[in-house]
Amino acid sequence: MSSPDRALTELAERALRTVASRGPQTGSQLQEVLGTGGIPLWKACMGDPRLAHRVVGRHYVRLDLKLEGYVRLSPSILREFLTYTVVGPADEPAALDEAAAQLADHIAQVSRRKLYTARRIMDDLTRTFLADPELAPHFCVAIAGDIVYGMAHDVLRPERSTGILVQGSDLDIVVLIGDDAPAGLLEALDEAIYAKKYFYLRSPGFREEIDYVVKSLATLRTQTALADFHAMVACKVWNESAFLCGDEALFGQAKEVLAQAGVVDQLAAFAAEAEVTRRIHRERLLTVPVEALRDDDLGLFYTAEESEEFH
Repeated sequence: MSSPDRALTELAERALRTVASRGPQTGSQLQEVLGTGGIPLWKACMGDPRLAHRVVGRHYVRLDLKLEGYVRLSPSILREFLTYTVVGPADEPAALDEAAAQLADHIAQVSRRKLYTARRIMDDLTRTFLADPELAPHFCVAIAGDIVYGMAHDVLRPERSTGILVQGSDLDIVVLIGDDAPAGLLEALDEAIYAKKYFYLRSPGFREEIDYVVKSLATLRTQTALADFHAMVACKVWNESAFLCGDEALFGQAKEVLAQAGVVDQLAAFAAEAEVTRRIHRERLLTVPVEALRDDDLGLFYTAEESEEFH
């Protein structure tokens, strides 16, 4: 047995002893106990028949500029292992199923809490606009990302621009302005959100990262041509989004814009492509020795946004 193979076997044995004594563990719990890197641990757990695992949640499309073809699945392979996977002895399936059910319940609770927080924050930030009958019919606020898929997590991570630790999944907010909106509404909403963005980031009671964009319905129409990567992302985000507040008719109108342009069908094709690509990438990563992994391979394990956290 080569030295790298022996190292993975020894790591799998340590993982097996841990779950045998402590019960099934998430990938991140195992990583903390064993003090090892996430990638070697993933390879060890996936490659040893004495260990079994359960993955909770679902996959959905993510677009990544650094990947050929742009399309990948979220959660990333490493995020899925660390946050959404439980590992246990292969001969104790009942315990593994119970642990997976508990993890699924926790993720659902986090998602509901995040959705409530997002609605609370955006109601606060747009209150004066919603109270004005001249403005309220001309905009809507939607949320996208992990939360709408019921896949939000609360793993502490550094916000990239400040390094402040935030509570897991960010709040992906889109504010859409209607065609006949009063002049200056877009800029006013943008300023109102930006003015409080860092309060919610720094406040100990929140520590939430708000990733937001304010744009017009006309801009969304232009983006449905999918002329570049950023237009593809914008359409994907709106397609998956859920209504938060504002004018619900405008929200529905914007959804219909995507459907009429054929974008919804195109995104469904992206999803099918991403599933196939994920299987290919996973099989490759399981066979390549850890020490032979290149930067391109590491990019298959996690996204650019996750790189600081996982390093």
